[in-house]
Amino acid sequence: MFDPEEITILIVDDNPTNIRVLLDFLEYSGFKLAIAKNAESAFAKAERISPDLIILDIMMPDVDGFEACQHLKKNPKTAEIPIIFMTARVDEVDKVKGLKLGAVDYITKPLHNEEVLARINVHLSLRYTQTLLMAEVAERRQAEAKLQNTLDELKKTQLKLIQAAKMSSLGQVLAGIAHEINNPTNFIYGNIEYAKNYIQQLLDLVMLYKKHYPSPVLEIQDFAEELDLDFLISDLPGLLESMTIGATRIRDIVTSLKNFSRQGEEGTKLADLHVGIDNTIKILSHRLAESSRKGHQIQLVRNYGESHQVECYANQLNQVFMNILVNAIDALDSHLGKTNGSSSHVPAGKITILTELSSSGWVTIQISDNGPGISDAIKAQLFDPFFTTKPVGSGTGLGLSISYQIIVKQHQGSIECLSSPDKGTTFVIKIPSRQTLSLVTET
Repeated sequence: MFDPEEITILIVDDNPTNIRVLLDFLEYSGFKLAIAKNAESAFAKAERISPDLIILDIMMPDVDGFEACQHLKKNPKTAEIPIIFMTARVDEVDKVKGLKLGAVDYITKPLHNEEVLARINVHLSLRYTQTLLMAEVAERRQAEAKLQNTLDELKKTQLKLIQAAKMSSLGQVLAGIAHEINNPTNFIYGNIEYAKNYIQQLLDLVMLYKKHYPSPVLEIQDFAEELDLDFLISDLPGLLESMTIGATRIRDIVTSLKNFSRQGEEGTKLADLHVGIDNTIKILSHRLAESSRKGHQIQLVRNYGESHQVECYANQLNQVFMNILVNAIDALDSHLGKTNGSSSHVPAGKITILTELSSSGWVTIQISDNGPGISDAIKAQLFDPFFTTKPVGSGTGLGLSISYQIIVKQHQGSIECLSSPDKGTTFVIKIPSRQTLSLVTET
């Protein structure tokens, strides 16, 4: 319940007798009172002291009570103060007019103290209750906002933990695989040249035997015919060259795994983004080959700008490239799989990677595909944690969310998705080439 001693009532009346009557019993009831004898004075005092309630006489010179009420309700500083009209008339039309203008009640002259006090107490109680409710609502909204901030921070922390665990696990796995493959690969790659030389020498020896002993014994002739010796001699160099290419390919993949994982690196370092993209593409080459086996031709085009060393977390940027490229391949695979059965010509899938260094020192990476595109509703949720359009078990919904954290939070850059249905999708990444540029917005 409100305390009368903390309540201020503004009495607006030009009649000293009415003012004296109200002053006597309202002061006795414990209220603090203020007096205004005309509308202009009432407006100034209402703004200055912000009373809890206004008793406003209708019949006043210059500006009547209705106009005064309308003015008070239009002023944001006084609009919420309850107004009780005071009048000698009991005309229903006037009452309705006053209530429509925003007054909460009427008291009639001659004044009856008990009735006036009762009406004042009712509206002060209502205002007190309303104030409490508004304070409670504000407090709840503040608590909800705080809770939402806490939830957002928890989500960010969860993402960071997931990202750290994922990168740590991925780095360990890739480093382990690279280490296990590296030794036998080096053995094969290092000895293949010796093997080629030894085999060539043996072939030269066989050719000398054929030159000087053109008619060997029958057993040798039968064995040579069974072996198809001429074909073996002509095919063996090509076979050895294929083995060399295969060993080189394995060595390149091992190098890509090492570069992708970048195990042991901490903090930002200068790195060539083109090398990171190329290493990521090498790791994903099996996906492109798999798509080709399904009859889904996916062309990958690289339009690189000037090569430039960028200060960044190279392994984490590689993860971003991996996430976006995997999504592009998945989208094209799904799209081409649905359209291959149609009679109309289906264009080949295409992924285009474009890089550019601006004069202000910002690097732009665009990864585009000519897939089915994305609707605005889905696009709005792309970077939300755990959101995915893939079937259950096919995706965690964390790839793009983690990519957003890496680009925006760790590199102070930006990432956005440009797409519409049937128009393909483009991811535009912008990062500063030096972290000191992160405070400068690219224009």
